[in-house]
Amino acid sequence: MTKKKPILIVAGEPYSIFSEIFFKSLKKLKFKRPIVLIASKKIFKQQMKRLGYNYQYEEIDKNLSKKINNKKKVINIIDVQFNFKKTFDKITDKSNNYINESFFIANKLLKNKKGYALINGPISKKNFLKDRYLGITEYLANMNNIKKFAMLIYNKRLSVSPITTHIAIKKVSSQISKNKIISQVNLVRKFYYSLFNKNIRIGITGLNPHCESNFDDSEEKRIIFPTIRYLQKKNYNIIGPLPADSLFMHENRNKFDVIIGMYHDQVLTPIKTIYNFDAINITLGLPYLRISPDHGTNNQMLGKNKSDPTSLISAIKFLTN
Repeated sequence: MTKKKPILIVAGEPYSIFSEIFFKSLKKLKFKRPIVLIASKKIFKQQMKRLGYNYQYEEIDKNLSKKINNKKKVINIIDVQFNFKKTFDKITDKSNNYINESFFIANKLLKNKKGYALINGPISKKNFLKDRYLGITEYLANMNNIKKFAMLIYNKRLSVSPITTHIAIKKVSSQISKNKIISQVNLVRKFYYSLFNKNIRIGITGLNPHCESNFDDSEEKRIIFPTIRYLQKKNYNIIGPLPADSLFMHENRNKFDVIIGMYHDQVLTPIKTIYNFDAINITLGLPYLRISPDHGTNNQMLGKNKSDPTSLISAIKFLTN
């Protein structure tokens, strides 16, 4: 038994590849901190059997009032009811209440200081979030009444953080402001300083191709460059605006710890190209540490036992090293 606070893992969408990558991660990792899975015990047991794994389950109450087993072959689970007919199936809205309850349980435990951190499996934005939230980042921020938050895609060599997340490209320009950039920079700096005691090097992209400012109303001229100059005068280790088309070349990206971009794919496309699945999604600004693997539900690979667990393994290692 252990007295260490556990990592809470919300399984997320039951018809995602999460159960598969979870079992693969258990097989590869040695845990220095206990893990509590928040999921349907029934569907996880059935999926485990179909995928060919063999673990024991120990049910934990929703208040974590009993000591937690830290044996490698035992999965501690808070059982959340999910009514289903098929072990593997297509994603529908029928899992929404189940997913919401799972997050609610985890959020309550973490706010009450009973958990160490949260890892969540992927969800379907189309089915679970619909038009209410742009992503789980915004969903959890709203749950905790947080107004200043940010997405950080973390790799120990280079991380990225988009100023805007899951919005239409045509709306990006209107969402860029001095206050938003400053808030993002401060959240990122605080995260690195609190966890690593590190004053990081930050690069900031422009919005327009090559950061060209050959027209009077460019975002670089009006917002991005003046904000960077403001932060530089306050001794922030920050450079920009930088053209995104060349910023991620090897000799350029090595100059930075974090690159902050203006929109989602501007920085996530290169980071995923460089590191593949070896990156994790961290939400900054919450009252607790939240991480998720940096990939989606991948429903088309469900039950095939061919999915890559690298990102989930990276998430667990980040919290246990």
